Amino acid sequence: MSERIFICTAWPYANGPLHLGQIAGAYLPPDIFARYHRSKGNEVLMVSGSDQHGTPITIKAEQEGKQPAEIAARYHQQFLESWQRLGISYDLFTTTGTANHAEVTQDIFLTLFKKGYIYRHTVSQPYCPQCHRFLPDRYIGGDCPFCNSPGARGDQCEACGKPLNPVELVNPRCRLCGTTPVFKDSEHFFLKLSAFNDQLLDWIKKQTHWRPNVLNFSTRYLEDGLKDRAITRDLNWGIEIPIEGYADKRIYVWFEAVIGYLSAAIEWAKSSGNPEKWRDFWQDSKVKSYYFIGKDNIPFHTLIWPAILLGYGHDLNLPYDVPANEFLTIEGRKLSTSGNWAVWLLDYLDRYDPDPLRYLLSINMPETGDTDFSWREFVRRNNDELVATYGNLVHRVLTFTYRNYDGAVPAVGEYDRQDRALVKTARETMETVDKLLYGCHFKQAITEAMGLAHEANRYLDDKAPWKAIKENRSDAAKSLYVTMEIICHLKTMLYPFLPFSSQKLHELLGFEGKVEDQGWQAEPPPPGQKLPEPQPLFSKLDDSLVEEETKRLGKAHGS
Repeated sequence: MSERIFICTAWPYANGPLHLGQIAGAYLPPDIFARYHRSKGNEVLMVSGSDQHGTPITIKAEQEGKQPAEIAARYHQQFLESWQRLGISYDLFTTTGTANHAEVTQDIFLTLFKKGYIYRHTVSQPYCPQCHRFLPDRYIGGDCPFCNSPGARGDQCEACGKPLNPVELVNPRCRLCGTTPVFKDSEHFFLKLSAFNDQLLDWIKKQTHWRPNVLNFSTRYLEDGLKDRAITRDLNWGIEIPIEGYADKRIYVWFEAVIGYLSAAIEWAKSSGNPEKWRDFWQDSKVKSYYFIGKDNIPFHTLIWPAILLGYGHDLNLPYDVPANEFLTIEGRKLSTSGNWAVWLLDYLDRYDPDPLRYLLSINMPETGDTDFSWREFVRRNNDELVATYGNLVHRVLTFTYRNYDGAVPAVGEYDRQDRALVKTARETMETVDKLLYGCHFKQAITEAMGLAHEANRYLDDKAPWKAIKENRSDAAKSLYVTMEIICHLKTMLYPFLPFSSQKLHELLGFEGKVEDQGWQAEPPPPGQKLPEPQPLFSKLDDSLVEEETKRLGKAHGS
């Protein structure tokens, strides 16, 4: 029986190009998951969009002397190009700048306000006497009151992950001019998070399928007690407050961006010609909704967004799972966009194919702890695993078959014990990979699949059809056909990870159409099926690129 799967990904700030840390953390995992479920015949909706209203955009705009809308539009287009070239298969990638998003956000704001879950409160806000304005959270920096890190922002400490309010910072300073701010009173709207503490704690304790880091992180917050948080700021860029008298303030990004998961589904439904279709993914209790994010976004998706949904009502589904990933370091160092210690996605795609990157980030995915990207490991994995193991298996089977059996799949006789054992292993591996993908264990899933490629190579070496053909063409044909059957298992299992090479392999095996349309099965090509002239699946990389690419770090800029 098919399922409906709702997949949400973090909304990237439209203030700069995408880097590999973001891809490994929040964008490749959901694509693998979506492709897997589509191939299983499940109904999938995957949505996200550019976050256009954060202060990172206004800071970038001020640096370049442009309007925030110009900055947001530029990077939104870059994101769309990035998804297309890397093969990230959104059903809708929109922006927080749409009229639809503003309408949904304002409706939720007013509903929560009328229910008493949003209230007015006068607070002391940082004001820069040098810049002559109130400072939004990201315009103010200081020392974290919890871990003493000197790099904390007014909304969150990146070092310990704690959400912050600007008034809590030690040694605060304006991030634009360095001046110590003064604090002035300003009236704002607060979300009454404290009202949902017990309800959220009861709910989270039942989420035993969550990753331990997500479950423990969220539980710890709730046991400490949630604090109410301001959801408006003294800004002129963002969604307007739907109450008169606040023209110089806006709904703040951390509140409205998470609402994008709902507004995007509504936008998708409208564009599909069935405006009520979004309800199938939001109001059906059987639907499982997954939120793919980096670990710095955990509290916004396990605490704040569920609190908003509980307060809003309308029987909207709470998250089923929040498979947050840890961080990716680059060459052993913490990734730094300001210091250009990053590998920018479009820079990578200008020089190399997408699947080798998807492979490395999958088999090295930071699911349970931080992992490292290095160019040496990239070259090694590509050459030793994609080219020499998987690619070589495919190429030598198809090349030998094409040359010796008139460019077609040969007829075969009855399988022997060794043949049957390998096919049994392939089927068991596919069942294992199926379960692992269903549970969001992507790193283990691709490792299992590649283990089968090693088994198939050992089988082929043992059968040696290039020797057997001299004495018994049918025995040689049978071992080639058995290996083709294994390759078809690999094609299906690796499709979510390696969509481009899987499609190429699909065609090299003589099949027509799209590989995903064949579904989650591994039927071998029928005897007699014509094969095109074989081509290598992957290209070997020269070791010299390691030094070449490492030298770019800290110097190249991705914008």
